[in-house]
Amino acid sequence: MPMQMGFRWYGQGNDKITLADIKQIPGVTSIVWALHYKMPGTVWKDERIAAVKKQIEDYGFNIDVVESVNVHDDIKIGLPTRDMYIENYIQTIRNLGKNGVKVICYNFMPIFDWTRTNLFHPVGDGSTALFYEKAMIQDDYTAMVNHIMDFTERYGMTFPGWEPDRMAILDKLFKDYQGVDSEKLWANLKYFLDALMPVCEETGIKMAIHMDDPPWDIFGLPRLMVNKENIGRFLKMVDHPCNCITLCSGSLNADQNNNVADIARTYCDRIAFAHIRNIKHFENGDFSEASHRDCDGETGIIEILKALHDGGYEGYIRPDHGRHLWGEGPGTVRPGYGLYDRALGIMYMLGIWDLLDRQKGIK
Repeated sequence: MPMQMGFRWYGQGNDKITLADIKQIPGVTSIVWALHYKMPGTVWKDERIAAVKKQIEDYGFNIDVVESVNVHDDIKIGLPTRDMYIENYIQTIRNLGKNGVKVICYNFMPIFDWTRTNLFHPVGDGSTALFYEKAMIQDDYTAMVNHIMDFTERYGMTFPGWEPDRMAILDKLFKDYQGVDSEKLWANLKYFLDALMPVCEETGIKMAIHMDDPPWDIFGLPRLMVNKENIGRFLKMVDHPCNCITLCSGSLNADQNNNVADIARTYCDRIAFAHIRNIKHFENGDFSEASHRDCDGETGIIEILKALHDGGYEGYIRPDHGRHLWGEGPGTVRPGYGLYDRALGIMYMLGIWDLLDRQKGIK
């Protein structure tokens, strides 16, 4: 199976970008989707999955990759109720497998899924992008949370990992996580995956953990998937072909000590899914999302794609966060998930991939 190009879609009625729009982007074969209205811990019913499958397949795309089936906090914390939520997760895996899903992207980040301080930061060319201001991520999470939740309320957009019901109990969640240090979180992650591997083997589904974004502890909460060493620990901890990673170039490169191309070369056979995104760093520790063009950031997009290609990568790739272009802005587009810059990113990546194929004599 050759590499497959995907495009993240938030669903009919939940995304201003349509499947008809995506159909016009050359090279896209896979829609990366989810039941975004489902809270962590609930079972995804077979009929709901089948309904989305029909919508997607009617346009000629596959539904091979789900992003994400979110993990309930009780599993991450290690509460007695975790077994119930793991059983629900297992049933969801079975229902997804029945409908042809091959990869489940998920993360194991405590409380916050991803962390940014500005959703539409001016880049300087008239476009805007997601932005991380280091000075805002200190002891108090209030300013960051208020900024994001004010946006979701004003424009009626909810973000995975930022569900209003969860954000309403933040103080309780922080209290519940007080006893969870990094070693406890590692143990809870292993417990979760050990329970899942038999059903993954049965269904043929690969669990692909996403890198932590950003890759360092925030607000006193531990983060695990932050560098090459920890990725190696993760893969060895549950050494099973269904235990894989989602290589997110932007998440890893937020820490400039990470060589993402080297990580891709080392673990290529365990990468089930890849997010390609570029980061522009500033001397004070801030960073901004940038275009996918290699020279517009410091992530090393060309070298990452070459590392995957050299490794015979046959998984799924999608453009990750793009800039907001040509009239896209608050209320018209999900932050980071506009149509135009992601389409440009796809064409850039496919151009690189086609050249690498040609150099190897692959048609």
